[in-house]
Amino acid sequence: MTGGKKPPFRADHVGSLLRPKEVLRARDDRMAGRISAAELRAVEDKAIRDVVKMQEAIGLQGVTDGEFRRASWHMDYLYQVGGVTKTQDNLKVQFRNEQGVIEFTPAALRVTGKLKLEKCIFGDDFQFLQSVATATPKLTIPSPSMMHYRGGRAAIDASVYPAMEDFWLDLGKVYADELTALARLGCSYVQLDDTSLAYLNDPAQRRHIAELGGDGEQQHLTYIRLINAALAGKPDGMTVCTHMCRGNFRSSWVASGGYDHVAEALFGQLAVDGFFLEYDDARSGGFEPLRFVPKGKMVVLGLVTTKKGALEKKDDLKRRIDEAAKYVPLEQICLSPQCGFSSTVDGNALTLDEQIAKLRLIVDTAREVWG
Repeated sequence: MTGGKKPPFRADHVGSLLRPKEVLRARDDRMAGRISAAELRAVEDKAIRDVVKMQEAIGLQGVTDGEFRRASWHMDYLYQVGGVTKTQDNLKVQFRNEQGVIEFTPAALRVTGKLKLEKCIFGDDFQFLQSVATATPKLTIPSPSMMHYRGGRAAIDASVYPAMEDFWLDLGKVYADELTALARLGCSYVQLDDTSLAYLNDPAQRRHIAELGGDGEQQHLTYIRLINAALAGKPDGMTVCTHMCRGNFRSSWVASGGYDHVAEALFGQLAVDGFFLEYDDARSGGFEPLRFVPKGKMVVLGLVTTKKGALEKKDDLKRRIDEAAKYVPLEQICLSPQCGFSSTVDGNALTLDEQIAKLRLIVDTAREVWG
């Protein structure tokens, strides 16, 4: 594919993939003490080899391990940052779908010590992916803003961080150190997954931030500064993109609203190389905010939904790409699903075959659009 030598690729995907039954069964066996950690990892290794082959056979130039070793797209990472303690805050998060509301009570975190990177998080996982991939291996990690968004100031011990500015500085350094460590392992493609920057387009989410003691109208500016601090020393040769969605759990979502509230600052100031954007339905608004994307930045349009198994029509995807190209040049556009297929171990409501069909559609459409 033209323009496909450097990520993000014309046909790309967000990262997580539906867990095979054998991986789910092995995870249950491990939790029950029936198998060892090494035995679980061996099952995951085989599944990752298979899913990498699947991605490469379809024609994807960037591949992931499907996040098969994780229960959650973000918490498995955040709990490994030094100074973080796992908690259960009994906060119920309401996800919505066409049938109604799903209540989810996830584990939470509390910052109880000075933040520091004690090891390269997911370093071993990346090295395994790298060893079995012919295509470019991509590592997905949560954006640093996810350390703060849900709990706000209340989740940060005031005796450890009496001044929030010190918290932001340490958090940015954790991520800067992580990128440096990943580069030493040969990682050249990193994706920072961020729901906060999309959530903040929803007035209800901005009110939620205000209730936590923050400034909902300006919170995105704080997060942009934080991420830019993490990227200030980005290693040469490493591409860093961000992915933004409005919630993805068992085919349900949390927030709604176009990118208008954050667009000018997000696209104009955030120092990433590309933006993976959720655009699979009306909840994401129109393409007009893309007018703020500067020359040289890539936009990966998430036009194919991972929330339903029904396959999109290629002509519809091409039409929507043409619509987006009215606001950002076609050569700066790529195509992907709107989110992962399995942000948590639970997965979305579609089959493995439907997942593969959607990935193949993305590759085929990109070839026809960009050559």
